[in-house]
Amino acid sequence: MSGYCMKCRAHREMQEPEEVTLKNGRLATRGKCGECGATMFRMGGTTVKG
Repeated sequence: MSGYCMKCRAHREMQEPEEVTLKNGRLATRGKCGECGATMFRMGGTTVKG
């Protein structure tokens, strides 16, 4: 899964993605940047509709 890394300022591949639930009940995905190791966050779950 890819996401936007705020540290690299580029779209990168997300390592170790995990689905989390926010306080308001929405799903999000949290993981680490494959290049610099910074925490990445993306709204929406890990499932891919296809």
